[in-house]
Amino acid sequence: MPLYTYENPDSGEVKEIVQAMLDKHVYFDAIGQQWNRVFSSPRAAVDTKVNPFSQKDFLRHTNKNMTVGQIMDVSAEMSDKRANKAGVDPVKKGVFDRYKKSTGKEHPLDRPKKIETKNFILET
Repeated sequence: MPLYTYENPDSGEVKEIVQAMLDKHVYFDAIGQQWNRVFSSPRAAVDTKVNPFSQKDFLRHTNKNMTVGQIMDVSAEMSDKRANKAGVDPVKKGVFDRYKKSTGKEHPLDRPKKIETKNFILET
């Protein structure tokens, strides 16, 4: 039988009452005062482990109500996890390789951060 939470409207005291799911969910104390029912969100976690190498897990972990920025954040998290596990993110490396093959240049994010020559040092 599930627990239902009720709050005394005067004192703010909170009680958990065991009731059947088909019962009317109201609670009256000893003096006949009706208490307010408190609704709370459940604290259950389903599918907290996401495989960073799985495209299906990425699609399951994101939803249509997310903003583009939130999806990009999830993508960056998964990329970091892949890089930590495999040493290099194979998905990112594939994107960089396809970019180089189609344009003949290195991807802007794949270029070296520091270029040293005999005459100068360039940091980007």
